[in-house]
Amino acid sequence: MKRIVVIGAGHVGFYVAERLSKKLKSDIKRGQVELMVIDPNQHMTYQPFLPEAAAGSISPRHGVVPLRQALKHCTIVTAAVTAIDHAGRKLTIQPFTGPARELEYDEIIVAPGSVSRPLPIPGLADAAIGIKSMGEAIWLRNHVLQRFDIAATTDDPVVRRSALTFVTVGGGFAGAETLGELEDMTANVVKNYPELDADEIKWYLVEYADKIMPEVGPQMGAYAARQLTKRGVDIRLGTTLKSCEGGHVVLTDGEEFDSDTIIWTAGVMPNPVLKQSDLPIGPRGHLECNTQLQVATGVEAATNQVGDVVEGAWGAGDSTQVPDTSDFPMAYCTPSAQHAVRQARILADNVYAAHVGRALQKYEHKYIGSVAGLGLYKGVANTYGFKAKGLLAWLMHRGYHLSRVPGTGRKGRILTDWIVGFFTKREMVQLGEIQAGREPFEAIAAGTDPARAHKPTD
Repeated sequence: MKRIVVIGAGHVGFYVAERLSKKLKSDIKRGQVELMVIDPNQHMTYQPFLPEAAAGSISPRHGVVPLRQALKHCTIVTAAVTAIDHAGRKLTIQPFTGPARELEYDEIIVAPGSVSRPLPIPGLADAAIGIKSMGEAIWLRNHVLQRFDIAATTDDPVVRRSALTFVTVGGGFAGAETLGELEDMTANVVKNYPELDADEIKWYLVEYADKIMPEVGPQMGAYAARQLTKRGVDIRLGTTLKSCEGGHVVLTDGEEFDSDTIIWTAGVMPNPVLKQSDLPIGPRGHLECNTQLQVATGVEAATNQVGDVVEGAWGAGDSTQVPDTSDFPMAYCTPSAQHAVRQARILADNVYAAHVGRALQKYEHKYIGSVAGLGLYKGVANTYGFKAKGLLAWLMHRGYHLSRVPGTGRKGRILTDWIVGFFTKREMVQLGEIQAGREPFEAIAAGTDPARAHKPTD
């Protein structure tokens, strides 16, 4: 039996496995091929919906796709890949329980995705939160909503001010969309707290560059900045986070203040598992690939050098550097869902073509632009040269992502969330206790008053 292993079940891994399993369906049923998907999670996360999940516009369950339900013809292994020995055609995995073990394979598709890129900033690891997973989105929602209860019940003005001060570091898509959704949510939340005033809520957007949201172009990025400023967001351009020890935020422009909520979206980096492999890695830690999405050494986008192919190894997505053949002013494809979904389709077709002895395709695309949501009925878009803002851009944003999320049933659930949300008020309930669900029972079992044992969870 030929074993093809897909590392990662993000946008690339999931769509490759879905498409390739259909093409190899007869071979899989005959026992000639095994298509194995390895990921630490048992679901695929549709990451563009994370800001909406954090703001409560969609149910968190509807932004994820169970792998075993969606990839019925694949072998699903819920574990982390810790090392890749391609020369020996084997990899090491770490399951949830028990010792690490080795798996042999014939071909490998490397698509572990990216992770948040941390910087050596004092206090960052202890005080900040990223938004790369549904777990982080749920935590962030509970945390933000809980700040209002803290602010409403304290007599300490310092605690109150810190609870109602929110900082987002990074002005790209992830940062601006997350801030836009959550700021919109907090503007509604405060109406339910007569003890609080809307003017007490302070949102900061800290960005190192001189503009935000470069993905939608300078004109739409400037519009987004103006709209966020009108909503009271303090945008600090050309500024970085210097430190945040104990929640005390120090910016490089000299301002200092306390904040309970620091959202880190200042870029991504390739998955660290690539460092534990013998595959060719580029200068910034990405897996080197050619335009056919084969792993290859010596690929140079600037000089059109195609490199030497590493047999039996393929890659795509955020952790790879694939030459960008469009007129977009970047040598390699940017880490975006748009590229991931398109590359997945070509990659699946090429793996199948190699399996049956056909010619491979090149990954070539035209830049179609980008859409982004900035809260309910607010957005920006720049697609095929057409620029939109406000309600129209927001509808374009939702329509595009609804068309891309896997599964008819999931599309229906998300659409239902939106329709119900249009006619009803947002649910403003925080369920922080789910992160410490056993504490009340533990307290009772130990003979302690559960009310005394309970405390707000971060």
